[in-house]
Amino acid sequence: MTETSSTSATSKPDRGRGGDRRPERRRSPLGRMGLFYRQIIAELRKVVWPTRNELVTYTTVVIVFVAIMVGIVATLDYGFSKLVMWVFG
Repeated sequence: MTETSSTSATSKPDRGRGGDRRPERRRSPLGRMGLFYRQIIAELRKVVWPTRNELVTYTTVVIVFVAIMVGIVATLDYGFSKLVMWVFG
């Protein structure tokens, strides 16, 4: 099959800047900050936020995991301190 689209033959090659964007121009610091915050808001709108049930589940899992890890570290710390006290008296 051959491509018969007339737009691909006559269009200029894309240089990686995005075809529908405005030409880059120098912006003031406030203009750059405004653009930065607009981009942040646009990205935050794309986020899939968890439901309340998912949030409670994830929070519970994290708290239980942290409690288990604290227990393991505390036990190892206590054991090593007793070992050091026994060896070095």
